[in-house]
Amino acid sequence: MSPALDERERISAAMDRILAGTPERSNGALTIVALATEAGVPRNALTQRHLDLKNDFYSKVKALGQPTDVEVRLRKKIVKLKELRSADQEELIELRADREALVRVVNQLTLENRHLRDQLTAPARVVRLLPTQPQPPAG
Repeated sequence: MSPALDERERISAAMDRILAGTPERSNGALTIVALATEAGVPRNALTQRHLDLKNDFYSKVKALGQPTDVEVRLRKKIVKLKELRSADQEELIELRADREALVRVVNQLTLENRHLRDQLTAPARVVRLLPTQPQPPAG
């Protein structure tokens, strides 16, 4: 499928509208997808046929000093991942402490179990009755 003759002009006009903050067909995001939507062209028109316009768009976005929507989204994701990593580190510290405590308990129970088994297998001790003293008659 061949590109439309006015494709470059539509892309340039869409670029101007998005950068001016007055999009007509897209959400106005500073992305190639929004630019393609705004221009009414497929995305590959920018990524394959008109690389110069794509690069020009990104350089104008950079000149504005505003981060692109992709950058904003990635930065938010980085913050969330750092928070998750921190929570995981705290949980890991707790689990390591729990593990050490559980190892101590298992060792103690093993010793007690061994002692009880030894008592069960030891020869029975003889119980001897001690003589009792006669009780004086009540009366």
